[in-house]
Amino acid sequence: MSKFTGTTVIWPKLILFGDSITQFSFQANGFGAEIANKLARKCDVVNRGFSGYNSRWAKIILPRLLSSQNSAENMKIAAVTVFFGANDCSLKDKNPQQHIPLQEYSDNLKEICRFLTSAGVSADSVIFITPPPVHEPSWEKECILKGCPLNRHNSQAGKYAAACVCAAGQCGANVLDLWTLMQKDGQDYTVYLSDGLHLSVQGNQFVAKHLWELLESRLADLPFILPYWGDVDPKSPESSLLCD
Repeated sequence: MSKFTGTTVIWPKLILFGDSITQFSFQANGFGAEIANKLARKCDVVNRGFSGYNSRWAKIILPRLLSSQNSAENMKIAAVTVFFGANDCSLKDKNPQQHIPLQEYSDNLKEICRFLTSAGVSADSVIFITPPPVHEPSWEKECILKGCPLNRHNSQAGKYAAACVCAAGQCGANVLDLWTLMQKDGQDYTVYLSDGLHLSVQGNQFVAKHLWELLESRLADLPFILPYWGDVDPKSPESSLLCD
């Protein structure tokens, strides 16, 4: 055992909180993996994606994922993304289990933000992400394979995206409006979707690019944690590695 002692290193954290689009973001070419690669050795990127979840369920589980106490560990949270809505916007008559009324969706987002700020995360470190657009013909094929009718409409997703943008403004949070950006100037947004709802490789690249633009100013200048190997004193590594 070394005669030197050092304090435990607490990494800064970026928490990705969302539904399946977030859960899948650590797959090869996923936006979460891309962001994590940019922040390697600087900041832990924590995937808290839950496939199939909506904002109501997210609000319920959040206190189980993050202490409500304004702890030292919470103070190291550099940013949190909140990416719900793709399930909330399901059509009530076709998918009542996941559907959340529009006003409740907005209220849930604001309550999630209030919880985060009460736990020590500043509002401007919270990034709401709107649901992406829905390509109905492609998603309908997926629904038919599962034995159910088309249960999402792009116009409905747009209403939830607008509510997300509005909630972010009311909370003082940042927002990434995927629904609008992916359809800007009439571009073919279907290239961003793998099945009409979830992200393709190109869609993940799109999210990573635009999300990094929001994160870069607060995370890019974080220092490397622990010394560069060439700076470690080979005769007394403890003096390099255990200093604060």
